[in-house]
Amino acid sequence: MNRHTRTALIVAPFLILGGYIASDFYIENKADQERVFNMVPFGLCDVINEKCVLKSGTFEVNIYDKAGTTTLNSTFPLDSATFFLVDNNNQVSAYPLGMMDSAYYWQSPTPLRNNISNKGDKQKLRIIANIKGGQYIAEFSTQTLK
Repeated sequence: MNRHTRTALIVAPFLILGGYIASDFYIENKADQERVFNMVPFGLCDVINEKCVLKSGTFEVNIYDKAGTTTLNSTFPLDSATFFLVDNNNQVSAYPLGMMDSAYYWQSPTPLRNNISNKGDKQKLRIIANIKGGQYIAEFSTQTLK
């Protein structure tokens, strides 16, 4: 075995380990970069009657209101979530949602039920859900059907 082959056999394990560590840093850095994804309603949205699902690829969010508390349920654990009510003059009221039992469920008291409690009432809503640097956003309208 000559000198170059011996040096290659000694250096190769260190290069493999270094490449493995460098690729892990690269993938983690790429996952933490900010990205924005748009969610769209899956069918009609009726938040009061618990029939509002927003989708973006495999990520889904279910939004409903019970007794004045707006709840967001997601298919992936969230880092944070914010719910917005938009009035007819495009004035926005923000409601940061707090985590319930797990990072899949978020809620906050909102006046949404008071605004759209009657059949046929409409309200424009916005959602921002954060997951590891990715922001899932949606602007949609809900209408009370029953």
